[in-house]
This record gives sequence, structure tokens and C-alpha cells, in this order.
Amino acid sequence: MGASGWDYVTPFKGTVEESLKALHAQVFQEEYGDDDTYGSIEELWEDEEFMGEEGTHTILDIDRVVHTTAAPSDRDAQDYGTLRPLAPDRVRHHFGTEHPTPAQFRAALTRDYAALGQGPGPAGTLLDECRMRWTGLYVVLHTGAEPTHLGIFGFSGD
Repeated sequence: MGASGWDYVTPFKGTVEESLKALHAQVFQEEYGDDDTYGSIEELWEDEEFMGEEGTHTILDIDRVVHTTAAPSDRDAQDYGTLRPLAPDRVRHHFGTEHPTPAQFRAALTRDYAALGQGPGPAGTLLDECRMRWTGLYVVLHTGAEPTHLGIFGFSGD
């Protein structure tokens, strides 16, 4: 099927884990709510053949948060399906601040997606930060001084 990029801006629910859980519920409802295939996200994740071979090509392919900015390794099975924070120095690099806004996040993604397929571009786009399939990165987004959203992006597929 090939690789699929996905991204979301979702409300911050006090922790990254709670925010991811709420996003999972929303996306599961959107993708499978009117379908008899899976009655719950747990049933989806238990379908090892589907999840291992095809996946959903959505945030539903990510089942846990890890709190390290170390790059995942394709040689470590435990790194697959993880969501990790974008390193603080990379947040500053891409957004010029430690507290980017939802609008800044969307603008960066819009710019990076528009540049795809147009030949060599500037090295080090935000999308380039996620180098391993079946993983994702998050950025805590702010409105004023308060964290209000998470910006999440990653890739599924081969």
C-alpha cells in the first residue's frame, strides 16, 4: 500500500497520554464507528494480522507514548507504534520559539507538504524529523502561556 503521512491538532487533556487516548477515540469513531469490523480500538489492535501487515494509516497505528527524544530504531520492535516528543532544540529550530501555537504548527505542515515532490528542498523540514515508519512525534502547542493542543504527525506503511 505504501507509506502514508498523517497529522493532527488535538486538544491537550492534561497529559500526552490522555490527549492521545481522546484522539484515538475520535479517529476510531470516524474510521470504524459505522462499521461492524471492530467493536473497539482494543479489538482493532488485537487483529495482529491486519495491524502487522496493513495498519490503519492513521494515529490508530500508534498505541503508546514514550517520553524520550532519542530516535527510534527499526531494529527494536518496541519502538514501533510509539509517539515521542520532538526534541526542544528542534521545536525552537522549526518554530522559532519553545511555545509554538496551533497556527504555527499547521503553517509548518502546510509549507512542508507543499514542498513534497518539488525536488530538493531545504534540509530539515518538520516532516523530516519523523524518519521511521510506524512512529510519530508530538509538539505541545500553546495559546498564550498555556498548553492547549498537541500537534501530532507521523507515518504508517512501508
